[in-house]
Amino acid sequence: MSEPFKTIEWEGGRDGHVRMIEQTLLPTEFVVLEVRTVPEMVDAIYRLAVRGAPAIGVAAAFGVILGLRDETDPEPDDLMGKLREVSATLAKARPTAVNLFWALDRMVACGDRLHAAGAGGAKMLDMLFVEALLIMNEDIESCLKMGRFGAELLEDGMTVLTHCNAGALATAGRGTALAPIYQAVEDGKRIAVYSDETRPLLQGARLTSWELMQAGIEVTLLVDGAAGSAMKSGRIDAVIVGSDRIARNGDVCNKIGTYQVATMAKANGIPFYVVAPLSTFDPKLDSGDLIPIEERPAEEVTCGFGKRTAPEGVQVYNPAFDVTPAELVTAIVTDAGTIHQPNMDRVEAMLAAGGVTG
Repeated sequence: MSEPFKTIEWEGGRDGHVRMIEQTLLPTEFVVLEVRTVPEMVDAIYRLAVRGAPAIGVAAAFGVILGLRDETDPEPDDLMGKLREVSATLAKARPTAVNLFWALDRMVACGDRLHAAGAGGAKMLDMLFVEALLIMNEDIESCLKMGRFGAELLEDGMTVLTHCNAGALATAGRGTALAPIYQAVEDGKRIAVYSDETRPLLQGARLTSWELMQAGIEVTLLVDGAAGSAMKSGRIDAVIVGSDRIARNGDVCNKIGTYQVATMAKANGIPFYVVAPLSTFDPKLDSGDLIPIEERPAEEVTCGFGKRTAPEGVQVYNPAFDVTPAELVTAIVTDAGTIHQPNMDRVEAMLAAGGVTG
């Protein structure tokens, strides 16, 4: 199965720019956004023109290149100062998705290695561009690996429920949580999907439903509040979601509403699978209680998509994410293999096998 679109890509050489799907306009409009500056990239990340942890990581790496694009042959010390400054600016775009910080740290570390090796400014710029492209290409390959590992958990004839969007629109490749579905279908399995609408920004309705229909996969949209009923009535065989950050003990942070879905899956004896690359794990955090949770503007709830649906002045609690405890997770599918019944020992073993250190 080939990808019908590229969510994010670099256009041209090192002096080029970023092209990404403007996801806030889907599904009614398909527009490609041209991003040429760091402020434009920060804005695109913050307002969810690009979203999904792996795609945000790619966007961050490309944002670094945009910030250095006007440099020609800078002094290495000056270039490192500019690199750190640009990275700090991009890091403020959103607080929860660890891939944002992972990609920025990787770009700065690349610069540090080159600087320490005595590379000139021009050489450093060229190699930083190569590193950003490598982050994108590794994400594409990572999606394929997660798809293959995750497809082993899906049987012919299954109906799975997913929450938010963790498909091609959330990565540079074919997705995290949707990648096993794509792979299973390619393998000849019949897989149907129920997609939670995912309030308040409706990523499941606007993005996942659109994406799966583009791929010709059977998808049924349901309101978030109907997920438990669908499980209890026997419509759902498995739940499969993505993640924006995973703690060392296996606690999983994902789009708000995921915790309820996991709790209902447990109550109904339905496996709950999380699919995420090793870059989404945060080995510095012992548990999900330490994950910073982004709170979004109240207007997303009271005036969603420009229409007021709540009285003016009402107090609003609008967290973008919640944390699902590891004991509710049946397995975490990574690009290095599957962690069954995740706990700290099993997560640490997978991270060590994948060369990830704290």
